[in-house]
Amino acid sequence: MRIEISEELCCSAGMCTLTAPEVFDQDDEDGTVVLLDAEPPTALHPAVREAAHRCPCTAITVHENG
Repeated sequence: MRIEISEELCCSAGMCTLTAPEVFDQDDEDGTVVLLDAEPPTALHPAVREAAHRCPCTAITVHENG
């Protein structure tokens, strides 16, 4: 799995950080998404998929390997 984020689309809702805090954080100044791990371990894949699904701005793109 590889993850891409769009800071331009992000509306700072924070759903990603609540769902997968090991992979996503928020910028201290404007609250936009910060990607901590673009290729997270397999154990975190379900949480990353859920975070992308819950993102109200579709700022997270998940590329499945394979």
